[in-house]
Amino acid sequence: MADIFREIDEEVRRDKAAALWSKYGVVFVGLAVAAVLAVAGWQFWLYREQQASQIVGAKLEAALKASRDGNGSEAETILGELAASSTPAGYRQIARFRLAAETAKRDAAAGATAFDALANDGSLTQLYRDLARLRAGMLRVDLVPYAELRQALEPLATPQGIWRHSAREFLGIAALKANLFEDAGRWFDAIVTDLQSPAVLRQRTELYLALSAAVRSRPKTE
Repeated sequence: MADIFREIDEEVRRDKAAALWSKYGVVFVGLAVAAVLAVAGWQFWLYREQQASQIVGAKLEAALKASRDGNGSEAETILGELAASSTPAGYRQIARFRLAAETAKRDAAAGATAFDALANDGSLTQLYRDLARLRAGMLRVDLVPYAELRQALEPLATPQGIWRHSAREFLGIAALKANLFEDAGRWFDAIVTDLQSPAVLRQRTELYLALSAAVRSRPKTE
């Protein structure tokens, strides 16, 4: 008797399954096909992204090699193409920074202007905008008065500033070049008293302070 009931139950389940498939079979097939296509599309997109990244990476490496070989014109051409293309944002950002640096090799003022454009680009994070502002200021140490450079770099030299070490160093150098020894000493002291200042920077600062002391103690000629 138990076997009869089991067979009846199985028969009922088969009938229900057949009725369900007859009613919704097309939907099930459609969902399965859609899932397969979605996975295939995702894999294809990843493949295309990987291929594009490899191509862009090769171009970037070619630009860097041209720069190392002293072929600045070729490097600028490649970097300019990458910066203006629809390459992944990370590569495009690298290309823009490298292009500004390459431009600065032949024309410091033009390079600083290129970094200004990056510093004013709202699509970049504040970290990289501040880095661009620092790079522009470093290029202008020999181009503009100390007061102008101070206005640009002093906001980066705060105790919490990520780029404060480099900003302080170049502000000190600019002040030293302008014979503003108190200002130079203030920036160099800020480096020395900052426990997070890199050791190499501390060593350079000691040289700056020694140079500053030597210049200040030098007798003035009539």
